Amino acid sequence: MGYHHLAVDDIEPTPDRPSIQRSISDAADLENAAVNLYEVAPGEDIPLAYHYHDNQEELFYVLSGTLAVETPEKTYEVDEDEAFVVEPDSPQRAHNPESATEPVRTLVVGAPAVDDVHPYDPE
Repeated sequence: MGYHHLAVDDIEPTPDRPSIQRSISDAADLENAAVNLYEVAPGEDIPLAYHYHDNQEELFYVLSGTLAVETPEKTYEVDEDEAFVVEPDSPQRAHNPESATEPVRTLVVGAPAVDDVHPYDPE
């Protein structure tokens, strides 16, 4: 059996990202799910531009603020204590709009933990 008890705010942010990313899955040595906490200031994207995954499902759970998720059909507003789920092959760009007045804190889970990301050009 194995257990991990982590203070998420003590996890060092991943360098060179457009917003603060703390990789819970890396800190806990998880192999099957990518789990990250993002702190996104107004005008910042959650790391990765407009993209989609071949096999990975993603779940965005908003802890505070309002997250914008742009899709080819529309832009969704995901409020505090709401979740947004993205199925494989579904393009999206999660961000905090420049017009926002507060940061967004979001827990993001992707499974399986695979590197199957592809850029998406909405044009």
